[in-house]
Amino acid sequence: MLPVFDGHNDALSRLARAADPSSRGGVDAALDGFLAGDGGGHLDLPRAARGGFAGGCFAVFTCRPDDGTYETGAYFAPVEQPRALAEALAQVALLLRLERASGGRVRVVRATADLDRAELAAVLHLEGAEPIGPGLAELDVLHAAGMRSLGPAWSRPNAFATGVPFSFPGSPDQGRGLSDVGRALVRACAELRILVDVSHLNARGFWDVAELSDAPLVASHSGAHALCPSPRNLTDDQLRAIGERGGLVGINFHVGFVRADGAEDADTPLSAIAVHAAHVAELAGVDAVALGSDFDGATMPAALGDVTGLPALLAALRAAGFGEADVAKIAYGNWRRVLEATWTG
Repeated sequence: MLPVFDGHNDALSRLARAADPSSRGGVDAALDGFLAGDGGGHLDLPRAARGGFAGGCFAVFTCRPDDGTYETGAYFAPVEQPRALAEALAQVALLLRLERASGGRVRVVRATADLDRAELAAVLHLEGAEPIGPGLAELDVLHAAGMRSLGPAWSRPNAFATGVPFSFPGSPDQGRGLSDVGRALVRACAELRILVDVSHLNARGFWDVAELSDAPLVASHSGAHALCPSPRNLTDDQLRAIGERGGLVGINFHVGFVRADGAEDADTPLSAIAVHAAHVAELAGVDAVALGSDFDGATMPAALGDVTGLPALLAALRAAGFGEADVAKIAYGNWRRVLEATWTG
């Protein structure tokens, strides 16, 4: 079975909701369930082993808009930094406790070599920079805790950048680019060798990141806008730029981002994901194609189900014309190469 590295999951958010924040016992129960295989969500340790899931970016996502309301248009309302920081620290603590409780089976990845040292390698990722203040002190603390990947914005405006809305159809080219402090954040990430993820970032922010950083351009969980006109997906010009910069696109499995009609219909074939992979390969090269599931944060195709369906997805890539060497790159090799290039320079 080919090992898979996946660019994005929301397992930490799911565990945080399952745990009683006022009770250490509640946290321990949630972690024990993940390690033993409680069947919750799309991902736990036993199912990861069955699906070949060797590692991935574990997102810290704060201030989840449970009510689904928007401030303007299709943007979610901004959130306050103190609340976001408190929630971020709680989720980081969950991952660190998960590492300890696993007895070495789960490892927080701080360097490329760590990818090979655990049953499940977890890259700590911050999805939306709301927990970070204007002085960027929190960035240093989060980096010390193990964070090696950061997305400046989610689908709401913040002090650093503007994310794309969830409207459909729509263009990613809407809203302002990076603010001055957003530019400072990208430069600080370059100094710390933190990967800057352009998924959720609008087009102007994307091009600002491309201008400011020499690192590979990475979209951890996105698709091709030409095939599905969601603002969350990347235009052909963006895809070409990612290929030219030695970066990658983790193809998002969410049905609404791979279907041409944007429908949230689980009766979506795995070939729809493979078509996006083929489009990215055509424009940016096969070295720019990777996986970015959005497990525990999106609607998966029924044919995939959860992490145990990854072998079926790899079979769909083969059926779409990818050879075995290219499937191995898409499953794991491309992510490893880009992480090493970003973290070591």
